[in-house]
Amino acid sequence: MKFCAVFALFIVLGLDAINGYDCKIVQFIFGDSLSDVGNNRNLPRSLAQANLPFYGIDFGNGLPNGRFTNGRTVSDIIGDKIGLPRPVAFLDPSMNEDVILENGVNYASGGGGILNETGGYFIQRFSLWKQIELFQGTKDVIVAKIGQKEADKFFQQARYVVALGSNDFINNYLMPLYSDSWKYNDQTFVEYLMETLDSQLRVLHSLGARKLMVFGLGPMGCIPLQRALSLDGKCQNKASSLAVRFNKAATTMLADLETKLPSASYKFGEAYELVNDVITNPQKYGFDNSDSPCCSFYRIRPALTCIPASTLCKDRSKYVFWDEYHPTDKANELVANILIKRFDFMRDDDGTTVAPSPSPDISPSSDNN
Repeated sequence: MKFCAVFALFIVLGLDAINGYDCKIVQFIFGDSLSDVGNNRNLPRSLAQANLPFYGIDFGNGLPNGRFTNGRTVSDIIGDKIGLPRPVAFLDPSMNEDVILENGVNYASGGGGILNETGGYFIQRFSLWKQIELFQGTKDVIVAKIGQKEADKFFQQARYVVALGSNDFINNYLMPLYSDSWKYNDQTFVEYLMETLDSQLRVLHSLGARKLMVFGLGPMGCIPLQRALSLDGKCQNKASSLAVRFNKAATTMLADLETKLPSASYKFGEAYELVNDVITNPQKYGFDNSDSPCCSFYRIRPALTCIPASTLCKDRSKYVFWDEYHPTDKANELVANILIKRFDFMRDDDGTTVAPSPSPDISPSSDNN
């Protein structure tokens, strides 16, 4: 859970007749609380929840819907602006084969990370390995419905978003209660993350992922939680420097991986400078506050989550952060608009439909689900 990994959706609308189905080019989203649209609310033992007011106050009927913000996620906004249906949460009761073919799937889970051990104190959450296991199950049911050949085409034409990493630092490495905090140093921990992420992306490729974007981390040390835990209320430089280190390593890893995997188009979405500028110069972007949450428990900090007893800021559109971790709808909209302009979301240079690579074994997930 946090604000720092700015993740995206990018896709073009396309139709193919598949055994009587008008199958769109859809999105499959892997992420954490910045992308979660309702999976954790269906994990009854998860402590990473957005199921109480005032979450969702500016979305639909104003009731909590599983999003860790007052309104839309960045992926909601990007998809809406380019005319795409929103991928449905994997655990949504409506999920079935037709929903998958029509909308795609969102596997994101609040508290999840690249590593299985990340966010363990949330009890239930989907790590990236777990999300990939669920995706493999999704592919199996689509193969059973439309056949292997057409399923391969469907999944290879889809777009994929991977947006995790902040929890691996904030809710793992930077917390002394996790063994990773004393087993590794800054460099070796980032190397551990890159080795794991490399393996995960290879498995996704074997399952059909050809067009994929990984989003980098923002200045993690500047989220309200990190400021509240500091002695002077300022950004914690160590956390933000780890984000820079992660982004640099991920850029190199993805560029190398793209050259090794057949027909792969794997991109890295760098957004650190953008987010840092929004936090440093909020007035430049129409905000009044970038250092504290809109939803807080009076003057008690950190509040950790937004609850019915919390107090809200007078104008949610003037705050960068909704709670101690996550941005407001307005901040998400700003990021989404800039990402659409920065990256060519409407580009369609398909022609990547080839025979799938042999499937390596998926690393067993240790998630307590």
